Amino acid sequence: MLFEERRITLKDGTPALLRPARAEDAAALVQYLIATAGETEFILAYPDERAGMTVEQEERFLQGVMESPCKVFIVCEVNGEIAGNCEVHFNPRRKVRHRGGIAIALYKKYWNRGIGTAMFRLMEDIARGWGLEQLELEYVEGNERGRALYEKMGFEPCAVLPNAYHLSDGSSRASVMMIKRL
Repeated sequence: MLFEERRITLKDGTPALLRPARAEDAAALVQYLIATAGETEFILAYPDERAGMTVEQEERFLQGVMESPCKVFIVCEVNGEIAGNCEVHFNPRRKVRHRGGIAIALYKKYWNRGIGTAMFRLMEDIARGWGLEQLELEYVEGNERGRALYEKMGFEPCAVLPNAYHLSDGSSRASVMMIKRL
């Protein structure tokens, strides 16, 4: 699904663009997904798990998203570089049609510059346009930066799934689920 691009200004005055991901972004997105997986323990994959991704696979994924009436994949572009991405989606079945899921990630060098807040506002606008009543997300226990952003944006914890993630150092973390009523 397409949406109207949104120009934003980062906290340092740098202009940025929130726009739909396009098939021609595939190569940059593959590199981005591998790199961001190595920048924090709070991404759901490790870099080696992403290393086998091909540009063709990512192009097919992006094409599927563009054709979907119930999913949007957004990138933030800063000075021609993909700085981050987010996604909002819903299940069209009537019993759960009111609920949407979201996810977000940024290159570490773009943290704390206002991109996450702008992405959340855009995802919420899209969700409201779809008539959704509730947004949902989950994060890895210990992601305090993420938790602070989610709470700032009005999300509240609703459940904890213990032992949901096993990290490479042998430790385990819970999954914290949050919701926001629109």
